[in-house]
Amino acid sequence: MTFNKVEKIFAPIEQSRISQEVEMQIETLILEGVLRVGDKLPSERELSKTIDVSRPILRKALASLESRGLITIKHGGGAYIADIIGTIFAEPVVELIGRNTKAKADYLEYRKEIEGLTASMAAERATTADKELLKNIMQAMEKAHTEENPEAEAKVDVEFHSAIGECTHNVILIHTLRSCYALFSDDVFFNRKVIYAKTGSRQILLEQHRTICKAIISGDSQKAAEEAKAHITYIQNITSDLKQEKQRQAVSLQRLEQRAV
Repeated sequence: MTFNKVEKIFAPIEQSRISQEVEMQIETLILEGVLRVGDKLPSERELSKTIDVSRPILRKALASLESRGLITIKHGGGAYIADIIGTIFAEPVVELIGRNTKAKADYLEYRKEIEGLTASMAAERATTADKELLKNIMQAMEKAHTEENPEAEAKVDVEFHSAIGECTHNVILIHTLRSCYALFSDDVFFNRKVIYAKTGSRQILLEQHRTICKAIISGDSQKAAEEAKAHITYIQNITSDLKQEKQRQAVSLQRLEQRAV
């Protein structure tokens, strides 16, 4: 996130208030998903001027936020939002689940239900600004698709689903989904590049994203939920097909090697 529009997300604080008020404002921006992992805060001079507090008060607030693990301060490099999301599971559990076939299926089953709910809530609650953001993300997805850039397309895919979560304006759901998508973006449960390589799948996925976006923007909660679930069902099916294809190839190779003269 860049801060040439810093005045739009930070607000002046009454001089009678103490540093906790500064903390609260930044906390809220993090909680609501406005400030995200890796975002850099404005410079001390700029931020103190924007929220109208002294630099000593601001330093005290930032020091407290750092001690609580919400931001990281790099000497001479500024303050950044810390990685407070992580994943739902500890690393050893993630690795264990990633090797388990049933766990992978359970992950998609979970996503189908949670994304149906999320899309429905997003259609009911999305503001004009939320809808504008979704449109922008869809444009980025269209661009990546046109340029035949699966890596960029996969990255925007995660951003798209995260934005739908933000449209719900439910902070618990927003952060739960972000944690869930950390697994998604790391290809723990399935390799999206392999899925995109499947003939016709990239076009189908793009059309599904378009349909979900359109339903949310139009405020059709039922349609949004149905399309979100259909999207995950497609991923479930194609993942199953790819697994079976891989197994057939393995067996075929064994036959060839066994019968080699």
